[in-house]
Amino acid sequence: MNKVYSKIESINGSVITVRATDVKYGELAEIETRFGKSLAEVNRIDNDIVSLQVFAGGRGVSTGDHIKFLGHEMRVSFSDDLLGRIFDGSAEPRDNGPALTENLVQIGGPSVNPSKRIMANRMIRTGIPMIDVFNTLVVSQKLPIFSISGEPYNQLLARIAMQAEVDVIVLGGMGLKYDDYLYFRKTLEDGGALSRTVMFIHTAADPTVECMKIPDLSLAVAEQFALKGKDVLVLLTDMTNFADSMKEIAITQEQVPSNRGYPGDLYSQLASRYEKAVDFDNAGSVTILAVTTMPGDDVTHPVPDNTGYITEGQYYLKNGHIEPFGSLSRLKQNVNKTTRDDHRALMDAMIRLYASYKDTLEKKSMGFMMTAWDEKLLKYGEMFEKQMMDLSINIPLEQALDLGWKILSECFDKEESGIKTALLEKYWPKD
Repeated sequence: MNKVYSKIESINGSVITVRATDVKYGELAEIETRFGKSLAEVNRIDNDIVSLQVFAGGRGVSTGDHIKFLGHEMRVSFSDDLLGRIFDGSAEPRDNGPALTENLVQIGGPSVNPSKRIMANRMIRTGIPMIDVFNTLVVSQKLPIFSISGEPYNQLLARIAMQAEVDVIVLGGMGLKYDDYLYFRKTLEDGGALSRTVMFIHTAADPTVECMKIPDLSLAVAEQFALKGKDVLVLLTDMTNFADSMKEIAITQEQVPSNRGYPGDLYSQLASRYEKAVDFDNAGSVTILAVTTMPGDDVTHPVPDNTGYITEGQYYLKNGHIEPFGSLSRLKQNVNKTTRDDHRALMDAMIRLYASYKDTLEKKSMGFMMTAWDEKLLKYGEMFEKQMMDLSINIPLEQALDLGWKILSECFDKEESGIKTALLEKYWPKD
């Protein structure tokens, strides 16, 4: 029988303390207040002094309220009934559908044993040329999308959710504006992708502690689908909001702050989530694509800085485009050697010429006279940005490669492309 405690020692914001024994870190408790029942989670233990983060906040909690420890950590129901459903950060339905209480699995468990993993060797097609051609997304990869506020990162995630060639999408939203939540919901409903999607949504108006639970809920469900043989893509937005929630709770508990006020275990907390990415040797896979906003466009900010040491590259979203410079999928070489024989050569040539175009733009802005070669580069750069970099472009990889050859042929002579003769003879468009 679970013990019930009837004396709260202190209330500090949404954190309460109580004297209790036989309690473990992360255990859930139920608090009965005059407003009803609320969940809380143990987040600190000092001898018999136990601190709990109240999901609904500290308002309405009094020192005489009853607290019952439930004897288990937070869990989430898992079954195929999850598909098409939307939940909040407490795993409660947000879509007015029935609550799911069967086949509960624990969240926040350890990452998969390396002996059960295989090397990443499969491509995830998205229909976005700047990903498929230049920085291919690979099954079991963990990649952040570095962005500043105002960039269309949620729109990009929605497009990927609609178009990615995977079995299941798990979308975790943290600190979303309500309009952004409605945008995700409407976009996936209208596009017919909601039937293969599970959404865990925390809005800016929801309790802080629920924001911290979104990645764990999303990844626990994704892992269970993967164990059933499904390829799962987890889309998270925004991991900076996740880190800010950790920071807020750490300050409330008067923890010693680290860089810019974030807790000292920020790296470990981020890594424990990203390392859930896996390709099982005898089952499915989990791939993670997570937005990380950079306050002030500062990549040295603690959240993107720590993230960069954990993940396998990054996408930079700037000026409404995935930047070709700085963006990097470190595992793309595992797959683009088998997509089409011209993939690597064309990718390298187009990026090299685009870099020359950027140099030419700088020369032009300083008033230098443009040569015939410069004029070709200017034409090429404009076509590349309009036909390849625009995020509204939606074409398969093979069509994108053909388009790349077409752009090159309209701007340069064969010998100016820097591509091997054998590939030029095979793929250069005929007049």
